[in-house]
Amino acid sequence: MQLVVARIGRAHGIKGEVTVEVRTDEPELRLGPGAVLATEPASTGPLTIETGRVHSGRLLLRFAGVSDRTGAEALRNTLLIAEVDPEDMPEDPDEYYDHQLMDLDVVLADGTEVGRITEITHLPSQDLFIVERPDGTEVMIPFVEEIVTEIDLVEQRAVIDPPPGLIDGDAVIAAGTDGGDGAEAAEGTGGAGPDGAGKGESS
Repeated sequence: MQLVVARIGRAHGIKGEVTVEVRTDEPELRLGPGAVLATEPASTGPLTIETGRVHSGRLLLRFAGVSDRTGAEALRNTLLIAEVDPEDMPEDPDEYYDHQLMDLDVVLADGTEVGRITEITHLPSQDLFIVERPDGTEVMIPFVEEIVTEIDLVEQRAVIDPPPGLIDGDAVIAAGTDGGDGAEAAEGTGGAGPDGAGKGESS
């Protein structure tokens, strides 16, 4: 299974480094030196990671064959795609990859239908489920244990306990939210369980 693990951002410096928007909770595994990644668009890759370092809270990568700013800028907005075994599971039993969570039915504790997860957005502070409601509108559900009380992969559902106004307030409904990058699924993990708040890969 191919999963998006990062998006290349701006060039950094003059030696071919680029910033990347990480979409995985396992960057040391997916984005380590020597990793060979497919790309979208495919014509840009495959790319082999030569070096990686963190600078001011951002991951910087340099790829084999890219040694100057011009080459780095040419890679901007390229998606980096890893081949992942669909049977792989995160080490933490209370975490999940994005592809496991996509299309889950979202319900209240009493079984009331809320909608279906169509996208997972990874923010610095938390992850959000973008949930399409039966009427076509979308609502954003923070993926934290206080709200997402259960993930049941067998029943293909996520049970939520929303605070007042979360699923019926104008501020959280966004009709026509951008559905993401399209071609490939993003890899992500999130935990919603007794151990802690959910967190996600921006894989």
